[in-house]
Amino acid sequence: MPRQPRYGLVGIPQHVFNRGNNRQAVFFAEEDYRHYLDCLREVCSCHECEVHAYVLMDNHVHLLITPLQPDAVAKVMQAVGRRYVRYVNDVHGRTGTLWEGRYKASLVDPAYDYILTCSRYIEMNPVRRGVVQYPGDYRWSSYAHHVGERRDWLLTDHEQYLALGQTAAERHAAYRDLINTPIDPSAIARIRETKHQCLVFGSDRFKDKIERTISRPVRHGKAGRPRKETRV
Repeated sequence: MPRQPRYGLVGIPQHVFNRGNNRQAVFFAEEDYRHYLDCLREVCSCHECEVHAYVLMDNHVHLLITPLQPDAVAKVMQAVGRRYVRYVNDVHGRTGTLWEGRYKASLVDPAYDYILTCSRYIEMNPVRRGVVQYPGDYRWSSYAHHVGERRDWLLTDHEQYLALGQTAAERHAAYRDLINTPIDPSAIARIRETKHQCLVFGSDRFKDKIERTISRPVRHGKAGRPRKETRV
């Protein structure tokens, strides 16, 4: 199987997904989640990446992240992966592969409909998987930050989030309303497909722009049936 593409474009958000080897757990205790977030915050500061949304599940991670320099996302994921694997091996006395190969990343159109839909998709992951009934009941995501329940110093608010209101209270209320509005099933399907195939979640105009920039297609192939994937 050919290696999946990597996007080195500056200023374009990416939906990044990384899963445990054979879908096995990568977090084993509360301190593990904290350590991963600490590593991510430090490495993103070093390599100039902005994290807009995230969720850490027991066996996988979703991030919405914008690189501010070329290839920054790849550098961040490599550095975090190495640091976290060393930590897990030392603390939990394990050996062997932790992550399932290379991470996956799709580009996300920075327009309102796409960036905030992707953010909601990420934060609703614990609900879709049946871990909790309400996103606020899950501790290891960016949801609480976006609705004003706590300040998360890992996060940089995306301009589309900031445009939800003139004050923090207005933004928190508007985002809570968005979360309470179900995501269209077709949008969920497109996010999953583009994430799995490392393509682009966005408008046709945005895809045209990206294809002109990188000189290769970023749309779904028309031939054949898509590979089935566990819904995460």
